[in-house]
Amino acid sequence: MRMSLRRGLRLVLASIMLVFVMLNLHVLYNTPESESSEILVDKRDSNVAVFPLAQAWGDNAGGHAPVHDGQVRATAKLSLVIPSKPSTTSAPGTKNETEPKKSRYNNYINLNDSEALKSEVIRINAEQFVHNLDRFGLSLGSDSLVIVIQTHDRPEHLQLLLNSMGKVKDISKVLLVVSHDVYSHQLNDIVEAVEFCPVMQIFFPFSQQIYSTEFPGEHPNDCPRNAKKAEALKKNCNNAQHPDKYGHYREAKYCQAKHHWIWKLQHVFEEIHILKDYEGNIMLLEDDYFLTEDILFSTHMLRGLKERDCPDCRMLVLGNYDKNQNYAINGAKAERAFWISSKHNMGMTFNRSLWLDIKKCAKEFCSFDDYNWDWTLQHLSMKCIPDKVRLLVMKASRIFHLGECGMHKKAKNCDPKAKVKEIETKLAQNYKHLFPNMVAVAGDSRIKLRDPKPNGGWGDIRDHNLCLQHFENASITH
Repeated sequence: MRMSLRRGLRLVLASIMLVFVMLNLHVLYNTPESESSEILVDKRDSNVAVFPLAQAWGDNAGGHAPVHDGQVRATAKLSLVIPSKPSTTSAPGTKNETEPKKSRYNNYINLNDSEALKSEVIRINAEQFVHNLDRFGLSLGSDSLVIVIQTHDRPEHLQLLLNSMGKVKDISKVLLVVSHDVYSHQLNDIVEAVEFCPVMQIFFPFSQQIYSTEFPGEHPNDCPRNAKKAEALKKNCNNAQHPDKYGHYREAKYCQAKHHWIWKLQHVFEEIHILKDYEGNIMLLEDDYFLTEDILFSTHMLRGLKERDCPDCRMLVLGNYDKNQNYAINGAKAERAFWISSKHNMGMTFNRSLWLDIKKCAKEFCSFDDYNWDWTLQHLSMKCIPDKVRLLVMKASRIFHLGECGMHKKAKNCDPKAKVKEIETKLAQNYKHLFPNMVAVAGDSRIKLRDPKPNGGWGDIRDHNLCLQHFENASITH
């Protein structure tokens, strides 16, 4: 039987396609991995092993289809790669119960001994120990994320935050830094019990706890908040010449949060050795937050969206304060905006570039008469940081605020566990709307920008000088 012309053409076409596929497979399997991964290694650590970075956030997060945002991404650069060290004494994923847990913190320190606390804090901050490094290893690169939690003395809130964090998809790839302004055995135990990612603790060295009877804590001769200036001058109390713009004198407990916030940024970007060459993002959290399981996935999606639709955005924001969160409509939407303190301070995510611009505004940050770091940052965005701080914010929040009772607010119901139950019910009902396959810009914020009126509480010249010392990384002693 003679072969028809049409059938012959089909055979020729099939043969050509087969040869093409085989040639491509040959190229793929004979390309060295070193040509597809650009790796920078911290040369100070002789124990660091080098290996290509795997896909940043898993192949199929949350059971959804793989994501393709149409971008040709630059090769991720690694600043540090430390492999895990699987235990040889127990099965993978299990603990060796025969080995007693060893705390790296002094469980017998007298918490009323300021000098002992000061020495302990200096030791811990210098040691920079990373818990769970042997279990998970650590890869830090331009596509990585470092999460920094600022915590006070709220162990229940911190525990709830960490519980939510432990359920986050791909959390083991994150470096967690917990920054304390209170040295507490209970808080240390909570953080040391984290088993889901590498974690480091740092301690604000100018806390009220350490300086309990002197500045920056409360000195016995400090001027009372409501003292009149003439009265203060007559009494010759500390800093009588410098009340705030409303005529009030400093309150240490309120000033501490702003000091801690800027010290924390300086320490993370400038003093933690393994972050010295880090080019990726950090995410700022507080101890009264609760996270959704897809927060890292959403951060990754926002980063791709930024490259495509908002290249001048300096920040990603994962949380908002909207009372009615509609995940069905807004779960895959983001909004472009300029930074506003009351809307964009929850889950701020940015890299070293923005930190360096904040640092250039050190004098303005430290002299602005507002004890709130976020209002101060909005002032910098309006008056000092070039082109303001533009951002992308998720319209359906990936962070919830549990702090019904905090520094500024006293509510009748202060039970964070009840709030968590409400949030978990809401998220369970909307789980199918998490891990979106695609995130799009839904528009631009129409809120009018303004330079905020300072709230006061930051008129003391001693606070200005100490704040500048944080930027300059001055010693703990002063």
